[in-house]
Amino acid sequence: MVLVLACAMLAGCGEDEPAAPAQRPAAGDHKLTLEVGGKQRTFVLHAPPGYTGDKPVPLVVGLHFFPGSGEDLKKMIEMDAKADEHGFLVAYPDGISGGFNALICCGAEDDVAFLKALTDRLIADWRVDPARVYATGISNGGDMSFRAAVEATGVFAAIGVVSGGLGGPRVESPDFVPTKPVSVVSIIGGADQYYDVFEAGLNTWRQRLKCEPVTTPPSGKANVKRSSARCADGSDVEVYVVTDMGHSWPGAKSGAMAVPDAPIVATDILWDFFAAHPRLG
Repeated sequence: MVLVLACAMLAGCGEDEPAAPAQRPAAGDHKLTLEVGGKQRTFVLHAPPGYTGDKPVPLVVGLHFFPGSGEDLKKMIEMDAKADEHGFLVAYPDGISGGFNALICCGAEDDVAFLKALTDRLIADWRVDPARVYATGISNGGDMSFRAAVEATGVFAAIGVVSGGLGGPRVESPDFVPTKPVSVVSIIGGADQYYDVFEAGLNTWRQRLKCEPVTTPPSGKANVKRSSARCADGSDVEVYVVTDMGHSWPGAKSGAMAVPDAPIVATDILWDFFAAHPRLG
């Protein structure tokens, strides 16, 4: 099923062009399209069994690695099973030419506008609760999650970043910081070639938001280090470092970036964190 979203939502569309009807919310997987900046953007939407759109539900937006697609991430992280268990929607956007215009790469599309338009449409037509919208991603998609947290002000209550981080030219500006609270959970590998970049980015985030460490129960795993901080705006930062892991999604059973025998399951950690962090204010 394909949904062509209303052109009137976007700049540069003719006023006499009729708006396409919204697709009726329903359970299952839906391949949808959305016009942004004069281009047709695509995403897969998963709705859990029994979903009818009669009450507000959370939304998780999953952002893929480069090169990749929303379908690639969908298969790897198994967030749909969590959605079926807990009753939320999952959207998997496709980057242009396999990537998102994040903090370091890839491309030149206005992917922040894409994510804002996507969430706006799902709030309007699929009864997504605007106070419970979350973003997650790995690698390029993790970087994009950080960019969206800052530039899509007020959209995301929290982000979950796996093997991704805060870096690149935009971050050099001290003003590159969210103006509304966005909580962060980060999962990185101590053996990742980008570990130092990720750690530096987390330090920058905590410094700019004036975050202070809080007492955190140990992870219970010998090779997993866990830390937490509470920021001045009320948001939280929680970090898991899997000491012997590389550039991967821990706990994923299949896919090029999967580590099935990892000591933690990233998908479980992300949803638990999201469920505990609705939008503040």
